[in-house]
Amino acid sequence: MSAPPAPAPPPAFQPPPAFQPAPAFQPPAAFQPPPAAAPPRGGASSGTSGVRTTTKSLASYGTAFEVIEYEMYRMGKINIQGTSVVLEAGQLHYWLGQIQMQANAPSLGGMAKSFLTKERMVRPIYSGYGDIYLEPTFGDIGFLDLAGNEIWILDKGSFLASDQGVQLGMYTNPMFNSFFGGEGMFQTQVSGVGKVMYWSPGPVERIELQGQTLTVDGNFAVGRTASLDYRVEKATKGLFSSMISGEGMVSVFSGYGSVLLAPMPNRYMTLLGQFGGLHAAIRSISRG
Repeated sequence: MSAPPAPAPPPAFQPPPAFQPAPAFQPPAAFQPPPAAAPPRGGASSGTSGVRTTTKSLASYGTAFEVIEYEMYRMGKINIQGTSVVLEAGQLHYWLGQIQMQANAPSLGGMAKSFLTKERMVRPIYSGYGDIYLEPTFGDIGFLDLAGNEIWILDKGSFLASDQGVQLGMYTNPMFNSFFGGEGMFQTQVSGVGKVMYWSPGPVERIELQGQTLTVDGNFAVGRTASLDYRVEKATKGLFSSMISGEGMVSVFSGYGSVLLAPMPNRYMTLLGQFGGLHAAIRSISRG
């Protein structure tokens, strides 16, 4: 019979851990307010409830074109840095900076043409350093960036401004087209190298024609390249057929080139067209 195992020796003595004092009291950090959100590009207009935002921009050669949207309005803004721009007469809203305006008197023939066509022949030139703001509008504002290889013909009232590299001219429509097409006899022609700012009643769709024919029933073609053939004709072959179909004269574009169409006015121009006519009718009734 084996002997019982020897008892295990007691564990070695372990001294208690040294006393650790409680950490010193740290006061709470001072309250830091959350950082303010940066305003959208274009900045907030102080003293007003809305916010101005830049919806589109185009810049080169010391000139920057912008479209500012503020509530229901759109406004063109042009920044010039030692350069010059041409504005349609009456389009200036205000300017900020060291800017000079120059307006050359038209010739006698130009004055006579202006009287007959109701077109403004004098377009002032603005030069210097600063920002130029155009008249606010309910419509849309777009840009053309000319590279020297195109000539554009803009609808009456569409031209707003251009920089110093753009040549402005006047295109004369045939009598039949001007009378029935609604474009007028004279339209603004732009060419050269540079930027053009134009007005439209709504969003613009650019249609490229490669030998096709585009037929438009209405006056919503904002511009076209001069390479296209433009004519006004009856919707159907016979005059009586056109009358009974409800489609009278249509604008026809054919060949090779581009057409800018604004097929749908924006909501503000739509409301202005509907309620503006109603307001005018009510005023005429009240005066009668």
